[in-house]
Amino acid sequence: MTDRFLPIHDQDLLARGERVLGAEFTAMHERVLRATELTSRLNVLPFDDEAGRMSLLEQLLGRPLPSRVTIYPPFYTDHGLGLELGERVFINQGCTFLDYAGIRLGAGVMVGPQVTFITVGHPVDPEERHRYLSGAPIDVAENVWIGAGATILPGVSIGRDAVVAAGTVVADDVPAASLVAGPKGRVIRSW
Repeated sequence: MTDRFLPIHDQDLLARGERVLGAEFTAMHERVLRATELTSRLNVLPFDDEAGRMSLLEQLLGRPLPSRVTIYPPFYTDHGLGLELGERVFINQGCTFLDYAGIRLGAGVMVGPQVTFITVGHPVDPEERHRYLSGAPIDVAENVWIGAGATILPGVSIGRDAVVAAGTVVADDVPAASLVAGPKGRVIRSW
């Protein structure tokens, strides 16, 4: 994980005592506003308006959807451009993707309802908390199943064929072909 992923303020002006948002943070903020507008429109479309849904999702992702991707609204993302979906990905209702640092879901990944992927946050150090965003990408390999209400934290990699149990908070990498469960995901078994 990168400790100083993105400075919030212009560092030169901050050194002179002026709290002015930096150019990179401002660009990110503008994208968040655009993504919020697009997801707001997506989430009020009639469910049978598949063409409208696909059009808005492609605008969010900045590219066409891969073959046989299914995303059930409501769907939330703060960026969209950092979300990479493989073929046959299934995302159930109410999922949130905070994807500024990048999220990759490999082919055949299934995501249960209310799952949250978080790639950004703030440093723990109180002196740096208001100065930087911290973060790291999330990588989910092929054929993974993530159960309802799970939370996947920055920097996590989940190995091929793994299962994340419902409600699990995943803060550490998950080995391939294993089941993780519990409030802080731990390996329950492997195959």
